[in-house]
Amino acid sequence: MSVVRAAPLLRLQGITRRFGSVTALDDVSFAVEPGEIHTLLGENGAGKSTLIKILGGIYQPDAGEIWCGEKRVELRHVSDADQLKIRLIHQELSLAPNLTVAENIFLGREPVRYGLLQRREMNRQAGALLSRLGLTEIRDVTAVVSQLSTAHQQLVEIARALSQEARVLILDEPTSSLSETEVEALFTTLRQLKAQGVGIIYISHRMEEITRLSDRITVLRDGKTVGTAKTGEIAPATLIEWMVGRDIKEHFPRPPYEPGEFALKVTGLSSACVHDVSFELRYGEVLGLSGLVGAGRTELARALFGVDRILEGTIFIDGKAVQINSPRDALRQGLVLVPEDRKHQGLITEQSVAFNITLPWLKKWIHGLRFDEQSRNEIVDRTVKGFGVRLSDPEQPVRDLSGGNQQKVLVGRWMEEPPKILILDEPTRGIDVGAREDLYRLIGELVRQGMALILISSDLDEVLNISHQVGTFQAGRLTGVYPAEKITATQMMQKLTGGEA
Repeated sequence: MSVVRAAPLLRLQGITRRFGSVTALDDVSFAVEPGEIHTLLGENGAGKSTLIKILGGIYQPDAGEIWCGEKRVELRHVSDADQLKIRLIHQELSLAPNLTVAENIFLGREPVRYGLLQRREMNRQAGALLSRLGLTEIRDVTAVVSQLSTAHQQLVEIARALSQEARVLILDEPTSSLSETEVEALFTTLRQLKAQGVGIIYISHRMEEITRLSDRITVLRDGKTVGTAKTGEIAPATLIEWMVGRDIKEHFPRPPYEPGEFALKVTGLSSACVHDVSFELRYGEVLGLSGLVGAGRTELARALFGVDRILEGTIFIDGKAVQINSPRDALRQGLVLVPEDRKHQGLITEQSVAFNITLPWLKKWIHGLRFDEQSRNEIVDRTVKGFGVRLSDPEQPVRDLSGGNQQKVLVGRWMEEPPKILILDEPTRGIDVGAREDLYRLIGELVRQGMALILISSDLDEVLNISHQVGTFQAGRLTGVYPAEKITATQMMQKLTGGEA
């Protein structure tokens, strides 16, 4: 007796999408079964974002077909996807910052009685939803979203999507700002939805997450489908090779360790969120700082760079006590911070690549009322070539670059006059494995040239394998510094979570 197999919840056949002369998707085919977690994997620029925007009704394909079950459908508007119960959680947050958590979750669907908003009922439902989803980190549903951390805003975005019944749920890098505890709560929720027959499309660059969560994986490269495989039947190394088109021999190449004199010494530093922090950093050394979301690593970086006010403590650079009360002071002392939120804190996304690269160096190419275009172009050319920035034109908006290339612009622009000390806060968040490899190579080159570097990352493997020394942060305090080669990821996690004294 033959078994009749149900049609996929969602099937794309031969999807093609062009933007002018650029083909973003070329004959892509992809299917999601009921009760399946299907990962979409690929480098930045591979076509993932374009594909999910087609599924969300934001873009329309130039060719190809979309099927929901046995029915061919057209997603010409966001409302079409909404009617088909296709829920999309974007990587870029789309919350209303001046509204509360509850108001954001139920925006456009507020409980109303006799024409009046039932605020108490809305707050009750929001609290119950967060509790049911295991997203208990958000305790106050009446809090204004703009006052929440990036991680908690991400949880609100997830809760809003899951507040409505989903047939197909699409998540684009949902864990990029979440702690380990929050990640586990999200995974529990996704498995519950899977058991209910929901089809889930999951996008992530974190290989450990992918192999632990997914049923199948489809890889895109240069807008084309490379292949689909069951998760347990393909090695991570093969997936990486599919993604980048080449074998990556060493994913985490630690720079050679040849420490020089002390570049930075911090004693008893305290700010509003950092308490009595002391450490030392040498030239030619990478100090990795690890901690759960909210532990205080970013706040330390902001204090060192003069963004947050230092209440107590002393900063020494080259053995000399210095006063850093603003980013201008930090730059004068040879200290640069590359922030974790490159799109809002690092780059002016509406401006061109060339504008962003040359912004710190206006004095080099603007002389009174005269613009020295040759000097400007030389600065841009050195950064683009030196850091391998992939772009079509230096005058294109920087927002059009992939995440990895935006990060290269953000780091590379400071190398026109290299700083003594470079702080990288989550430099590989949201960038693909190929771009990570490029960034690790660049870090290695900077360290070999003698630069002192602080690496802040939520990726334990990254911290342990790129750094020479690793520091653990907990509740705003630096609880220890250890040689990277003498501590394991398990030991690190125990220290970060308080599981080990």
